Amino acid sequence: MSSRRLWRRVTPLLAVGALALAATACSSGGDKNTVSAGSPTGTLRLGYFPNLTHAPAIYGLDQGIFAQKLGSGVKLDTSTFNSGTQEAEAILSGALDAGYIGPNPAVNTFVKSKGEALRIISGATSGGAGLVVKSSITSVDQLRGRTIASPGLANTQDVALRYYLKQHGLATDKNGGGDVQIRPQDNTVTVDAFKSGAIDGAWVPEPTLSRMVADGGKLLVDEASEWPNGKFVTTLLVVRTEYAKSNPEIVKRLVEANVASIDALNADPAKGQQVTNQGLGKLSGKPLADAVITPAWKRLTFTSDPVASSLLASADHAQELGLLSKVDLNGIFDLTALNALLTTQGKPSVAAK
Repeated sequence: MSSRRLWRRVTPLLAVGALALAATACSSGGDKNTVSAGSPTGTLRLGYFPNLTHAPAIYGLDQGIFAQKLGSGVKLDTSTFNSGTQEAEAILSGALDAGYIGPNPAVNTFVKSKGEALRIISGATSGGAGLVVKSSITSVDQLRGRTIASPGLANTQDVALRYYLKQHGLATDKNGGGDVQIRPQDNTVTVDAFKSGAIDGAWVPEPTLSRMVADGGKLLVDEASEWPNGKFVTTLLVVRTEYAKSNPEIVKRLVEANVASIDALNADPAKGQQVTNQGLGKLSGKPLADAVITPAWKRLTFTSDPVASSLLASADHAQELGLLSKVDLNGIFDLTALNALLTTQGKPSVAAK
């Protein structure tokens, strides 16, 4: 399915409610799927990015893990996106059922829909982001008067950049003014802009971070150093609330597929890196060079833990920066299916705060 089709706005979601995780459910609204115990049927429209931080999706789809876990009765319809804003729009419009997405787009979608549109049902990736600058820049003080890029206004890395600068006494604003001029732009543009000298650096996720380093940049700030134990959420798995209410068994199996893919990535990192890079090549036309993917892979942690504390802290930072109104995020997580699965596997449960 074309991503362009997914961006069209349709009637906003009106259904409200927590995820029901029983084995049977009736269809409602526009969700025509039917579920019987152990054998769900219907369609799951899943979104993700052609990005290294979305490796659990790329690897799991390539290796048939999602197809196997969902079962032959579920048609899996996938679409790729280049930004969380685009994917969030698809979720809000009801054109996407579930997706891998960054924490700030997930929060923004939850807030925009007054808590109705989505639920976070699992983590996927932690780590793998930071500030890369010209090699001549050796301290944060030297960023004054410079132009630094981020993937998008109020996106996860944009908030991290602006908050970091504020903590070091450097002001920014939404229009590119202030002590440091922030230029929101697509990561693919950022790499070329950095090489040409149009920007002095960028706060970006992998593999853009390692691509910029390979082009002569220097990692001035590894974002892991800004978080307790170096853990912060980069990618989450979310589901449209209305779809989850109508299709609890499919959602349960989606969680199982995500965990299985993460387990496989961690069990054999070399294979995981190879398969993911091949998948990126198929999606973008060219795999990453070894000089890029090898260091990038080491900065990523694949985990079903959504590191909820970092998401909530990032939302607080966005509010402090004036990028997000004061909000109540109670209910944004529904980790019921995930924790039930982790318990059966003898693994520790994960927290929603």
